[in-house]
Amino acid sequence: MDVTIVDYKSGNISSVINSFKEVAKDKVNIEITSDLNKIKSSDKVVLPGQGSFKSCVDGLSGIKGLIDTLSEFALNNKKPLLGICVGLQMFADVGYEEVETKGLGWISGKVSKIDNQNGKYKLPHIGWNQINIVKESKILKNVENNSHMYFVHSYEFIPNDNSVTAATTDYSSKIVCAVEKENIFGTQFHPEKSDSIGLKIIKNFLDL
Repeated sequence: MDVTIVDYKSGNISSVINSFKEVAKDKVNIEITSDLNKIKSSDKVVLPGQGSFKSCVDGLSGIKGLIDTLSEFALNNKKPLLGICVGLQMFADVGYEEVETKGLGWISGKVSKIDNQNGKYKLPHIGWNQINIVKESKILKNVENNSHMYFVHSYEFIPNDNSVTAATTDYSSKIVCAVEKENIFGTQFHPEKSDSIGLKIIKNFLDL
């Protein structure tokens, strides 16, 4: 099985790479690339994202044909794709970080700044927080409800259709922290930084 981690220069993704390699052992071929042909021929794709919504979208747009290739992979060919952090946020139609920026439009919704209730909640939301699993999810299989995951974000994905929400976390409000729509999966938290439970989520994705 071939799994591609998309490399579009969105910050340091070494922990993502290391975690996937640790879980995959030698059974799965993990490649880190932005080569369109390699992405097309992959069985699964991981879309990491660090930094702002705009910088990540700009990073994808800066590689000719990459967005079209990813959309074809996820929407037309219905192959499994996992977005992590801003990788998940980019599924939305639009994001409002820095400036209004068009997203990939794979899961209808928007990305807005977390309401910190006039400073009552610190932004960015950094550290461990419990997740509330709200529907049966392939990537959250055998993950206990109220498990702690590691977060670093100031913006949240607000889907138009709540049926895509797999888990939420409480931080000033109920924040969507995992989504699942057919073959498209996303986590707002960082599974690669969430110890053994995070590795279990990565394994669930590789085992799909």
